[in-house]
This record gives sequence, structure tokens and C-alpha cells, in this order.
Amino acid sequence: MPQSRAKHDDAIRFGALISRLRLARGWSLVELASRSGMNDTYLGVMERGGNMPTLATLFKLAEVFGMEAAELVREIEQERREAGSTPR
Repeated sequence: MPQSRAKHDDAIRFGALISRLRLARGWSLVELASRSGMNDTYLGVMERGGNMPTLATLFKLAEVFGMEAAELVREIEQERREAGSTPR
């Protein structure tokens, strides 16, 4: 998926969440890529908010982190509320 030029607030939030989860486990981007079957460059761009993940990516990352996809979405929703964000 090509990198988006304009960063969306939710993509930035999602990327920060994935980065926090990865670092909490002591994983490098290469290790997360290996565990998820995704490209480490793509994951790095996503962690910086450069790409909006697909549903397939959301489900795969939730599986890798041992979570439900709804937990990831719930955390993003909470961050949106705290920031007073509205959907674009």
C-alpha cells in the first residue's frame, strides 16, 4: 500500500499504539514483521502514522499481540474522545 501524503489523526494514533505494544514486548520492527508476516518498512511507516491500516492488518496485528481487534479499536476511540476529535 502506498504511503499517504497527509497523515490522518487516527493513523497516527494507531501507529503510536502499535509502537507501544511492540516496545512493551521488547520487539524490534524486524521481529514484529517476522511474527506478523508483514514488511518491516511498511510497519515502520504505519508506526509513524503514514499509512491507515486495513481491516486485515488490524486483525493480524491484534492476533500477533494476543488481543482482540476490538481492544485496539477501543483504545483508539478512547484517545479520540480524550483529544476531542471528530471523524474526518
